[in-house]
Amino acid sequence: MCSPQEFDMSTAGTRMVTRSWSRGPGVGPRGSGEEAAPLPRGKSAAEGRKSHHPVKRQRKTQSLKVAYEASDGEKGEGIKPLKVPSWEPQDWQQQLANIRTMRSEKDAPVDQLGAEHCYDPSVPPKVQRYQVLLSLMLSSQTKDQVTAGAMQRLRARGLTVDNILQTDDSTLGALIYPVGFWRSKVKYIKQTSAILQRNYGGDIPASVTELMALPGVGPKMAHLAMAVAWGTVSGIAVDTHVHRIANRLRWTKKVTKSPEETRAALEDWLPRDLWSEINGLLVGFGQQICLPVRPRCQTCLNQALCPAARDSGGPVPSCTGSEGPVPSCTGL
Repeated sequence: MCSPQEFDMSTAGTRMVTRSWSRGPGVGPRGSGEEAAPLPRGKSAAEGRKSHHPVKRQRKTQSLKVAYEASDGEKGEGIKPLKVPSWEPQDWQQQLANIRTMRSEKDAPVDQLGAEHCYDPSVPPKVQRYQVLLSLMLSSQTKDQVTAGAMQRLRARGLTVDNILQTDDSTLGALIYPVGFWRSKVKYIKQTSAILQRNYGGDIPASVTELMALPGVGPKMAHLAMAVAWGTVSGIAVDTHVHRIANRLRWTKKVTKSPEETRAALEDWLPRDLWSEINGLLVGFGQQICLPVRPRCQTCLNQALCPAARDSGGPVPSCTGSEGPVPSCTGL
């Protein structure tokens, strides 16, 4: 940097000294208080002057984040994007409210004898979960009263994985008779119990996928086992009652032919916070009012809102008649 120069000005005997500084490179305009950035090596002054002109910068494109929710809280199931239903049934909220009213007494067989009432609360949690699974396996195509009776007989002998494996097939068959398809269920119970002892330490799996891999365990049983045994809502449990009523109320966008098809259709639009309620609600409704044969439409609060009753011009026809299944009820 250059050294200061002094100038003497003698005016009226007063000596005045002023100092001026020469501006070197890297010093900003006088009074600015800012320093200009030094030019890179190899840059000419002309290029440096050009650099003082403002340069327009392109705005960076902002990426939007998409919200996701866990599918069902199970390991390995991944995540699914939040879905906004594009279709929902007409009057479904009022129909649901009416069903809740009709089910307010909680006096259907499922309310007293369902899977959540068939296990022994005094045994360890692992054994309780095993008993829940077995009650669900026995309940397939079997009335709740019959399933509850079989569970009482099994529990009286000590219903554990080890005891079942030590019980011969004929004795086990006599204990569970007359549940539907009892011979096949003897085989499934034995096979499943052996898998649970070998792979899960006598406990039951904690995912729908693993539960459905067990012999004799279907989707409805798996989702109910997750709800009752593990306290996890993994999906809607659809049995024949839920399947039949969902089609009668037109809670599916099109007629479904199987409970699994109905489950997928319901989960596509029904709010998730209702999934845990809908099975017990509709099963009891199907046991007491919306029966498969001679449904009690005259006592149903949904008679005026039921598409099946409206389309038939009166009470909903039975799903079976003297000449076979009614076409509109096929598969229900």
